[in-house]
Amino acid sequence: MAKVKLGIIGLGQQGGAYGNFIKEARVSNMEIGAICDNDPEKKKRADEEFSGVPFYDNYIDMLESGNVDAIVTCVPHYLHPEMGIEALKRDVHALLEKPAGVYTKQVKEINDFAATKPNLTYAIMFNQRTNELYRKVKEIIDNGGEIGTIRRTNWLITTWWRPQGYYDAGSWRATWDGEGGGVLVNQAPHQIDLLQWICGMPEKVYTKAQYGYQRNIPVEDDVTTILDYGNGATGVFITCTHDIMGTDRLEIHGDKGKIVVVDSKKVTIKRLHTPEKEMSDKMSMQEVAKLFQGEGPGSIYQEEVLEFESVWGGGQHVAVLENFAANIIDNTPLIAPGSDGINGVELANAMHLSSWLNKEVSLPIDEELYLEELNRRRNQEKES
Repeated sequence: MAKVKLGIIGLGQQGGAYGNFIKEARVSNMEIGAICDNDPEKKKRADEEFSGVPFYDNYIDMLESGNVDAIVTCVPHYLHPEMGIEALKRDVHALLEKPAGVYTKQVKEINDFAATKPNLTYAIMFNQRTNELYRKVKEIIDNGGEIGTIRRTNWLITTWWRPQGYYDAGSWRATWDGEGGGVLVNQAPHQIDLLQWICGMPEKVYTKAQYGYQRNIPVEDDVTTILDYGNGATGVFITCTHDIMGTDRLEIHGDKGKIVVVDSKKVTIKRLHTPEKEMSDKMSMQEVAKLFQGEGPGSIYQEEVLEFESVWGGGQHVAVLENFAANIIDNTPLIAPGSDGINGVELANAMHLSSWLNKEVSLPIDEELYLEELNRRRNQEKES
């Protein structure tokens, strides 16, 4: 196979972007095999923008057409697992958009089914994992000798400003029944994935979420979560969609140093010459006084500052598409295996559940309780 024939399910903003990346030959090992959308208007768009590409209004028909080797699911979140499973059943490779699903129970279904099809490629569009900045941060954390054991994580990610018009543009947007949540399932899944990918999953969370706080929506638009990693380490994760001057700042504090990421562009790494505990045990009060007075604080650590190019422009999505195709063609290791998608979904589910119950929640969560609470909100939404 020289090129993978991709079936794009959903010709919206994201599906259209992927189609254009391929049409513009930015994805060297991929071509458009077919496009599917159940909106009749999208066929007109497909005919104009992707002339000659087969179009289907039923994704099962597309999967069984022989025109596609693989699919990408650019559809509402609830449909990702279902469509992925149907593709894999027919020996068609599957790339899911994020999140992998709305709740862990449905994500487990596709993960379990994919495990029975080891010859097929199952991946997820965690394009931020291709970001050289975060790959560098993960490398530092994985090399425990650099900043040591994590003591605290803090991520303030409020650069997801969305006006009311954004939500009004689609009836399914920011609803329990259409998306399964707000900022935690639409805008912030990338940071939630990166946080657990780099620092690991917490054992407990306590969340204060506000629903329709600054926007006329039923789902969360403001979230503050405390993370408990179970070994004394803690974290804070804050996100929202109403800060037009938003902040993107990640801090990871270890017993041998500290990492600070600003605007996903600049990383400052401070590596202590001596672990903090050893300094605490051995430093004389005269030395401490000098430190407090600002004399020679640089002598206790080495600082490195790294700056990276802007993350925008579609290059990351292209990298995931190329990697997905390369895994199909020659088993190149996946940047983001599909099975990884459940971690971010579980963390978001735990945040929701903690907020709904107003108490700390342990991971893994009670899946049945989560689904019961989610469905209650979906039903209330339909009745209103």
